[in-house]
Amino acid sequence: MSSSDLSIDVLLQRLQSRSKLHAGYPYNLAFDYQHILPLLQYTLNNLGDAYVEGNYGINAKDFEREVISFFAGLYHLEKDDTWGYVTSCGTEGNLYGILLGRELYPDGILYGSADCHYSVVKAARMFRIPFVEVKSQSHGEIDYSSLRQALANNRNKPAIINVNVGTTITGAVDDISKIVQILAELNISQFHIHVDGALGGMLIPYMEGATPLDFSQYPIGSIAVSGHKFIGSPIPCGVVLARKQKVQSFDIEYLGSTDTTITGSRNGLTPVILWDAIQQRQHLFKEEVLRCRQLAEYFQNKIAELGHFALLNPFSTTVVFERPEKLIEKRWQLACYGRIAHIVVMQNHNELILKQLLQELDLMSVIAA
Repeated sequence: MSSSDLSIDVLLQRLQSRSKLHAGYPYNLAFDYQHILPLLQYTLNNLGDAYVEGNYGINAKDFEREVISFFAGLYHLEKDDTWGYVTSCGTEGNLYGILLGRELYPDGILYGSADCHYSVVKAARMFRIPFVEVKSQSHGEIDYSSLRQALANNRNKPAIINVNVGTTITGAVDDISKIVQILAELNISQFHIHVDGALGGMLIPYMEGATPLDFSQYPIGSIAVSGHKFIGSPIPCGVVLARKQKVQSFDIEYLGSTDTTITGSRNGLTPVILWDAIQQRQHLFKEEVLRCRQLAEYFQNKIAELGHFALLNPFSTTVVFERPEKLIEKRWQLACYGRIAHIVVMQNHNELILKQLLQELDLMSVIAA
C-alpha cells in the first residue's frame, strides 16, 4: 500500500477486522473509553515525579496517584511507603525495577529464569549488570534448585532477582515464597526482588490458592504490571510500584519537580484511562479473572480430549498447544515459539470464538454439540 492509499477510514476498517480474530497476545480488547475523547484536545504530560505537581499544569498526576494507590492496596504496600508511576508498558516497569536494584546494589548480580521476558536481559545490557540465567522447569516456572546453586556460587555479591508472575510463553508463575526461603537459607541479606507481573499481576490477587503478591508478607522491592493487558487500554501502558524508602529522586529545576522515572515526559492520558477502568470495574475484576480462567480450561480440555498436547499452568489463562499452519497463525495472530503456539484468554473472548478457533485448528470433533 502506497502513502496515497492511506486513510483513517481504511485504517479503522482494518483494525475492526483484525480485532475480531485475535487470540495470541494478552490484550483485553473489550473496553470503551469514548467518553474521555474530549481529553484529546489537551497536551496531557505528566512530567517528572507523580507526587510532585511541578510547573507544568496540563497534567493528570492526581489521577496517576489514585491509580498507584489502587495497586498499593492490591499488593498490601503501606501508604507511607508507596511510590510509583504509570509507565508506557511492562518493559518500562521492568527497566525501572531492575535499575532500582542496581542503584541500591551497584555490584549486584541480576538473576532471571530462561523464561523471563526479553526486557530483563535488555535491562542487564542497558545498565551493565552481570546477568545469570537460571534454568526453567519444563512448564516455564523457575527451577529452584538451579536458582539456589546460582545464588550460592555468588553469595558474596548482592542479588537482584526477577520473579516471573506469568511467563511470556507458558504463563508460568514463580513462587516468591520459595525464592525468599532460599535467600534466607543462604544468609543473603542484600537483595532486591523485582516482580514482573505484566499479566499475572492482575490475575494472582483474585485467584484462590496462589502465593500472594504481598509487600507486607514478602520483601518485594518493586513490581511491574501492564495496563493494556488485563485492565485494557487503547494505548499501551503499565504501572510500576516500589517501596518509597528505596527510591532515589533528583531535583529538576526547570520542571519545578523531581524525577525518578525512566522517561521523564509521560503520557498523561493513560492514568485517566486506568483510573476510569478501575472506577467502573474493580468490583468485577475477580469475576473477569475467573471467567477467563474457566474459558482457558475449556479450551485446554477440548484439545486434550482428542489426545493432543495442551498445557495450562495454574493461575494462568495462557493455553499452549502444537503450532498450527502459518495461515492460522496469521489469521488469529497467534504467538508462536518453536514448535508451540499459545492463546491468552481475555475478556473479549467467549465460547463461540474459541469454538471457531478450534474448528480452524482442524479439531471439528472436539466441539460436537
